Order: sequence, then C-alpha cells, then structure tokens
Amino acid sequence: MAEQQKSVKLGDIIREFNLEILRTAPDYENVPLRALDINRPGLPLTGFFEHFDTERLLLIGLTEHTYLSGLTPERRRECFDKLMSYPVPALILTRGLGLPPECMEMAEKHDRTVLRSTQETAMFMSALIGSLFNHLAPQITRSGVMLEVYGEGVLIQGESGVGKSEVAIELLKRGHRLVADDAVEIKETSRHTLLATSPELIRGYMELRGIGVIDISRLLGMGAIKPFQEIDLVINLEPWDDKAVYDRFGLESHFTQIMSVKVPCTTIPVKPGRNLAAIVEVAAMNNRNRKMGHNAAQELTERMDKLFQEQLEGGGN
Repeated sequence: MAEQQKSVKLGDIIREFNLEILRTAPDYENVPLRALDINRPGLPLTGFFEHFDTERLLLIGLTEHTYLSGLTPERRRECFDKLMSYPVPALILTRGLGLPPECMEMAEKHDRTVLRSTQETAMFMSALIGSLFNHLAPQITRSGVMLEVYGEGVLIQGESGVGKSEVAIELLKRGHRLVADDAVEIKETSRHTLLATSPELIRGYMELRGIGVIDISRLLGMGAIKPFQEIDLVINLEPWDDKAVYDRFGLESHFTQIMSVKVPCTTIPVKPGRNLAAIVEVAAMNNRNRKMGHNAAQELTERMDKLFQEQLEGGGN
C-alpha cells in the first residue's frame, strides 16, 4: 500500500506538552506541522537565512535568549522583524523565558504564534522531536495479526482463512499480548525500526469465524492488550504443500521488506495436527536468540564439520 502523507495540528502539540500561549495567529490550532525536525534560530538571528526551513517550529532556549538580551532594542527589533517575516508555524520559548518587548512587537506585526514551555531546552527539544517523529513517520496498513510474544513483536500474515486469528487466540490464552488484529498500522520511526499499532476503532477486538467479534480486554483482561510494539519478526502462514520444499535446517536467514526496513521472516506451513501456537513461540524465542548472537543451525554445522575433520585426521594416521 502507498505511504500516507502525514501531518499533525499545532493544537495537538500544544495540548500534548501543555504549552502556555503568549499570543496566537488566526486559526493557530489547525496549522499543519509536516517537518520532522525543529529550528533553533541561532544563525537566522545573526541574519543568515540560507536553507532556513519555514515549515519547522522555532525553538528559543537560554543561548538564543542570552544573545538577544545583549543586543540593543533597535537590533532586536531588526532581527525579529526579519525572522518573523517568514511563515513559521510557531515560536516556542523554553525554561519559562520571556521575549523582549521588541520581539513580541514583531510577532504581533507579522501575526505569529508564540508559545512557552517550562521545561529545560534539551529535554523539551528531545521530547518534541520524538513526538513529531511519532506523528509524522511514514505509515502503511497491512493485513494480519500483530502480537507480542516473549517480548518479541511478531506480525502474523497469510491468506484469508489460513488460521491467523485462531493462532493468535491460543497465544493470548498462553499469556502473550495482542497489538492489532486484521488491520495493522505500521510506522517507520527510524531506518531500522517499525512500530505497529491498531486503528483506534478496532483496538482490542478480534474476529473469529463461527463466533464473531470478541472483546479481548473483557475476556482476558487489560493485560492481554498492548497499544504498540516494534516488529521484530514476520511469520507467513501458508497451507501445507506436499510438493514444496520447506527449510528444515535454518542456516539461511530470510528477510522481508516493509517500507525501507528489512525484517526477519519465516514461513510456517499449516497442516492439521501441527501446534502452530507453540511453533510461533519457538520462532519468537529463536529470533531473540539469534539477535543475541546465537545461531543453533550454525553452531551445529560447525560441530559437525569439526567432528568430520577430526575423523579424517584420525583416519589418515
């Protein structure tokens, strides 16, 4: 599916961080934020505006405030007149700092929103960038069931009717947790991280053929639900094919591409009598074991090679 163009409203950020409003532009709450980063206008305050991104929020901390305090009122007015002439979404002050009257005068002149946080600059900046990445990260929706199994995020996929929900129910009864059923929203929060969650409308619900829709939180408790989880492993369920050749040793690692991230994947053939829930648990534990640097197939191969080598050397003597 195509990636969705994301944006977040300024009003949502104001409420999320409980920002104090010093002045507002018209319809400021609905101003869309699309930039994943923010600007600390050190160079722009000196007059350098090349590569200045007007879609980013402006953040003024103690360093910029100290610089402004050392300028004459006329120079402050000149700096902010140029800075506020750009259509920035908002200016945010940290540490509970205030703006000199000349700066607020230019914000009024150009009708810009000015906000304030009591948090320290570094802490607020880190939290704000993290929030923007969470809101604006590229996102797709995949069909499947997303679970947390032994701390590993497992995305179970397969054609309709193969038994994804049935496996998920058995895993939930064993104490694992549901993230999403049927529609899994996936965000690429970094080059190596995919975060899965459920659409708000269907969070905590599952559909089982023959039974219908069930509320997992009511049947198994709130502990059976997890709001989001990183994807560590993709498991593809497919009907057993007697003519197919399935991996029985596990020497080769297989991956699937989700957006720009490669995720370990494995295919499990479905056949009556196979305990799929137990197999998924083992797959999750084995994936975790591999991330810790242990590969059972590789270790066994090395032991066999060593044994054969010793036998050859012994036979030669």
